[in-house]
Amino acid sequence: MSSRPSHAWLTPEGEPVSCLEKLKVLEQNLQEFAEQAQDILEDAALMGCDVEQVRGALAERLAEVQVRYSNSK
Repeated sequence: MSSRPSHAWLTPEGEPVSCLEKLKVLEQNLQEFAEQAQDILEDAALMGCDVEQVRGALAERLAEVQVRYSNSK
């Protein structure tokens, strides 16, 4: 994993997030998410499922996720 973030992450106000520790945690979380998604798709393929259908189900689930707290400082 690169030490530099893959994106210029922004606050809700459009300002760049500059805290390196926050950026590091976000990148680690995204890496874990990608690894989990990879496992889910590979398992689906091994079970004979339509991988694109499973990919769509993952996208639907992600779209349904709600933040449980406000972005207070």
